[in-house]
Amino acid sequence: MRSLTALLAGTAALAVASPALAQNELRDWALEMFSPVPATIPALEDNIVTPEKIELGKALFFDPRMSASGVFSCNSCHNLATGGDDNMPVSIGHGWQKGPRNSPTVLNAVFNEAQFWDGRAPDLAEQAKGPVQAGVEMANTPDNVLATLNSMPQYVDWFDASFPGEGDPVTFDNFAKAIEAFEATLITPSRFDAWLNGDDNALDAEETQGLELFLEAGCASCHNGVNLGGNGYYPFGLVEKPGADILPVGDKGRFTVTETAVDEYVFRASPLRNIAVTAPYFHSGVVWDLRTAVDIMASSQLGADLDEQEIDAITAFLGSLTGDMPEITYPILPAETADTPRPTGEVLPN
Repeated sequence: MRSLTALLAGTAALAVASPALAQNELRDWALEMFSPVPATIPALEDNIVTPEKIELGKALFFDPRMSASGVFSCNSCHNLATGGDDNMPVSIGHGWQKGPRNSPTVLNAVFNEAQFWDGRAPDLAEQAKGPVQAGVEMANTPDNVLATLNSMPQYVDWFDASFPGEGDPVTFDNFAKAIEAFEATLITPSRFDAWLNGDDNALDAEETQGLELFLEAGCASCHNGVNLGGNGYYPFGLVEKPGADILPVGDKGRFTVTETAVDEYVFRASPLRNIAVTAPYFHSGVVWDLRTAVDIMASSQLGADLDEQEIDAITAFLGSLTGDMPEITYPILPAETADTPRPTGEVLPN
């Protein structure tokens, strides 16, 4: 069993070994660090996933009437046609305001141990509540969301079917649970999963070389598990802190959650699935080229001085993490009634 702890603490440039492992040996090493995407929808804590709940969550995910303006939906910042994010440095929200951070992909987010760059939401249900109420995003309130839902009989029927036996199923908690159930279906198995499951031909020679370099360099110390990340918190600039253009001094990361000095400029490790189609990169969203992002991470986190061929190989491996999207049919949203709240240009008070 290889120990990678020392690689995180090193300050000298890392000499990367030349890849030479046999497929079976490399796969054994990879399976110590990664797990393939499961074949079924993962179970959620305190939220049974049913077809009715998935369909309700899908409608809510795409419905812009969940925002105060009637313009922005969950899909606005987590566009399922563009990698589960919006491919912008930072998202645009209510009143065309800019958000503070790059929007993470919603694809495979169910495998993250916490949500948001700073991990402030423990699960997808809690995450779903945040943007709805954020003044720079959807700028709505729970009360207004519930008034909107209750004004449309179709939504009331869907909540009844999704949460049977509850006297009043149209609640903000159930709103979030339905979205969580839908988002749990957004998993994207890739060629890398086929390779982990034993298909030697799923990766080409350069991708296989890139995987071995990824492991040898210590990238998997932070980017591991099913999602190759999303499951730990690390300082950005463990060995060499990037410049303020990449690591803005005003955003102290997890410190805003814990108010603990050691968490300054600490962020949740970014999950790497579909990374090739989710540019720009980092919480600041300022790096558009994946090769550049690989180079920055190698030097700032590991002290590794990778050459051009090594960067190309790791980038090729990361491309193998682009997965197959589940088929998503755009929902027919419930019709409004005279009681449906009208859009407003104002940020509603929470």
